[in-house]
Amino acid sequence: MSKPKSVIIVGAGAGGIASAARLAKAGLRVTVVEKNDFTGGRCSLIHKDGYRFDQGPSLLLLPDMFREVFIDLDTTLEDEGVILRKCEPNYNVWFGDGECVELSTDIARMKNTIERWEGKDGFHRYLAWMQEAHIHYEASVEHVLRKNFTSLLSMARPSFLPYLLALHPFESIWKRAARYFLTERMRRAFTFGSMYMGMSPFEAPGTYSLLQYTELAEGIWYPEGGFQSVLAALQKVGERFGVDYRMGTSVRQVNVDAHTGSATGVTLQSGEILNADIVLMNADLVYAYNNLLPTSTEAKSLSAKSASCSSISFYWSIDQTIPELHTHNVFLAEEYQDSFDDIFKRQQIPKEPSFYVNVPSRIDPSAAPPNKDSIVVLVPCGHLLEGEADRGISSQDWDGMVSRARTAVLQTVRQRIGVDLRPHIIHESINTPASWKERFNLDKGAILGLSHSFFNVLSFRPKTKHASIRNLYFVGASTHPGTGVPIVLAGSKITASQILDDLGMVKPWSTGVHQRKVVSSLDQDGSIPFDLVRTLLVLIVLLVAIVLYTVADRRTWA
Repeated sequence: MSKPKSVIIVGAGAGGIASAARLAKAGLRVTVVEKNDFTGGRCSLIHKDGYRFDQGPSLLLLPDMFREVFIDLDTTLEDEGVILRKCEPNYNVWFGDGECVELSTDIARMKNTIERWEGKDGFHRYLAWMQEAHIHYEASVEHVLRKNFTSLLSMARPSFLPYLLALHPFESIWKRAARYFLTERMRRAFTFGSMYMGMSPFEAPGTYSLLQYTELAEGIWYPEGGFQSVLAALQKVGERFGVDYRMGTSVRQVNVDAHTGSATGVTLQSGEILNADIVLMNADLVYAYNNLLPTSTEAKSLSAKSASCSSISFYWSIDQTIPELHTHNVFLAEEYQDSFDDIFKRQQIPKEPSFYVNVPSRIDPSAAPPNKDSIVVLVPCGHLLEGEADRGISSQDWDGMVSRARTAVLQTVRQRIGVDLRPHIIHESINTPASWKERFNLDKGAILGLSHSFFNVLSFRPKTKHASIRNLYFVGASTHPGTGVPIVLAGSKITASQILDDLGMVKPWSTGVHQRKVVSSLDQDGSIPFDLVRTLLVLIVLLVAIVLYTVADRRTWA
């Protein structure tokens, strides 16, 4: 019996943890090396005197993507002790004029909200917008998140090409929303979610309305114990399959055989060499190319690509509860478009920033001591200025920007909900672009990796396999299919499947296609297949064309 192939995974973020469990289940010997003493990467926790904060993501979207990875590993979220709590409402969105818009999965509440601001026909337009966003969502899941794009020809696949225009990649989310919503208020309420992709709604492709769709159709969820609990459960599943985790272990370089051009393992900062048949990179992609791989033109090209934004994030221990704040709160700048221009064009913090306030203790009391609150504030800002591409932009005063961000948040919260948080903050931790870069090796401190503009996605996004170094693969936010925990989890399935295909091994999981429940004849599909309808329509068109041609031909001869 041949010895199982070995895999070294660099980085224990969401993609690394999920890939490790998948490959171990398939029978490979997997070792994960992680520079920090905790797993999860940005999906990690901060603890302080009984207060708990999610360092990065604080809301769970696309829940089916999370369920799928556990099912593929012969278990479930519930069996692994993960409890998801539904956040209701989704958000309270606060505007500068003092009004608040509540977004919810409750269709009756949404009908009242929409009609209040858009009139009686507004709900009809909202449903039309939801229908379009539904197409964006379903087509993206089926034809992007479940497929690899290994070359430009991948975009010409017969299964994908018909959906390209339907995904509206050449129009912004803002322009698509403006087709359905008449008021500036509703357009803002249904476009701020592009910040999850690290993009301005005036630049993000219309496709990404799928994010707002999943929030409204499937809900926003919070894992009890913090977001990291999901990845901790996934880590334990992998360990049951034999995954070995080496924490506090930094990598100096990926080793490449000069004769075969194959990755042979890694050299650690300690000088220790770990050999492997396959290396899977889950470190930040731009960092990896510039620091862990041999010098190449690809590294320079990646560094020149546009990056997502960064954030100044505050983690506040509060000495009482703040009932005016719900689990998820969004405060939008009055100068909406200009605030995004400050971030993405000028790489600064906006003069008046939009920001997100999360109160995990509102949905999960274990996040704070009794009768107290944990509060996380995320203020989007520009990334660090590095390299030639950033020349011509004014310098960044981060100490000043942090101070301005804190002041702006406290003033805005006081003005809009009537609560002065300042005297109730008993402890503060902060993340800035510099600390994001230092702690997680994020290039330019960009918290969401490379941008998701059209020429940074699909076949244009960095590939899941190195172009010239054999046996070297990638998974993570800057690799196909993109950023965000559920998207990265989908990417782990793509990359793990590619590795197994290259090894000629069977993939021990399903394709992930949704299966309808069929109990009896009542559940049989009685519709006419779409392909049959399309064929009949084509035949009718051809028949009409033949008739018209025949009539015209007879008149000509007459």
